[in-house]
Amino acid sequence: VSAWLPLPLLSVGESGAGVGWSAKGKRPKEPGENKIKPLNKKVKPKIPKLKEKESTDSSSKSQSIMTQVMDKGRFQKPAATLSLSAGQNIELRCKGNNIRWSYPSYLDTFKDSRLSIKQLDRYGQLILVNSTAADTGEYSCWLQLCHGDNCKKDESKTGSTYIFFTDKGELFVPTPNYFEIVYLHPDKPSVIPCRITIPSAKVTLHREFPAEEIKTDGTNVIYDMKRGFIYQHPTSDHKGVVYCRAESQGAPQISIKYQLLYVEVPSGPPSTTIMASSSQAEGGDNVNILCTVLGEPDIEVKFSWMYPGQESERPVTIQDSWRLINRGIGHTTRISRSVIVIEDFETSDAGNYVCVAQNSRGQTTVATSVELA
Repeated sequence: VSAWLPLPLLSVGESGAGVGWSAKGKRPKEPGENKIKPLNKKVKPKIPKLKEKESTDSSSKSQSIMTQVMDKGRFQKPAATLSLSAGQNIELRCKGNNIRWSYPSYLDTFKDSRLSIKQLDRYGQLILVNSTAADTGEYSCWLQLCHGDNCKKDESKTGSTYIFFTDKGELFVPTPNYFEIVYLHPDKPSVIPCRITIPSAKVTLHREFPAEEIKTDGTNVIYDMKRGFIYQHPTSDHKGVVYCRAESQGAPQISIKYQLLYVEVPSGPPSTTIMASSSQAEGGDNVNILCTVLGEPDIEVKFSWMYPGQESERPVTIQDSWRLINRGIGHTTRISRSVIVIEDFETSDAGNYVCVAQNSRGQTTVATSVELA
């Protein structure tokens, strides 16, 4: 009988097992008889408390505003990755009155008519029809907050999904090029972008010469089906020509080839030098001042000049140029130049010539002087 004594402690709406016990039927509890009661009391109230805490935690994180329109007017939250057969149509919606979208860039490049994006009163809509393997990629949306002309992304109102448009005839996501250059930077990971259209495909990386497979080790070389093969810590030993090989229930397929070029110059503001054709010039001479930057092959450099006759609008000629140079096999550097030419040098041209070189990582200022002889 003692095992049933804790039952009257159950709250209303739980079991009614305690009903039927009379006051006369109660007796003093023996020491240790009620040891099970604290266990019951401990477990019952903690279940709702735990759920409440989880609910609070999830509400503090951003929640996806994206839904996928299914057949017969059904909707569902898309998973982080979706696999659809090439040829299928897809419609995505994102809740909000000012929605922005991101999708594979080539759809914009070729202004593909298969893609339709509309903003309706309460949601943004993206429709892609007659999909192909080339449409494989990340599709994302976010709510744009605007105050006047100032707009910014609402980080708490976003949604995204990566869609594989599977095609057994196209295991690799097609690209408009037959050959691509990949720069290997010593201070950041480099990606060989051989992405696949079928998630289950087995993919390997191969060097063309000497012919060998490059093993992934999960540390220095890894594979990400959404990005490709990643060299986490590139070195000059990785340079050369590589390609990817994929297999999925059929004959293997080969990707395009990738030329890996190792970049000597570390990332940062431009490494700049300046040199004048002469530090002294006589009246009537022609003077050239050359500003040179050695940098990363894929980083553009912009030049600007300050010179003595600038305020009086003294006519000068400024020419900018760049080219890639090889410093040993596979070592590539971009050399950018700007030259200012002063014809018929005169007294007002004497003074300091300042070159400002700027790239995406900063700017460098150098100067030299030219005096009247």
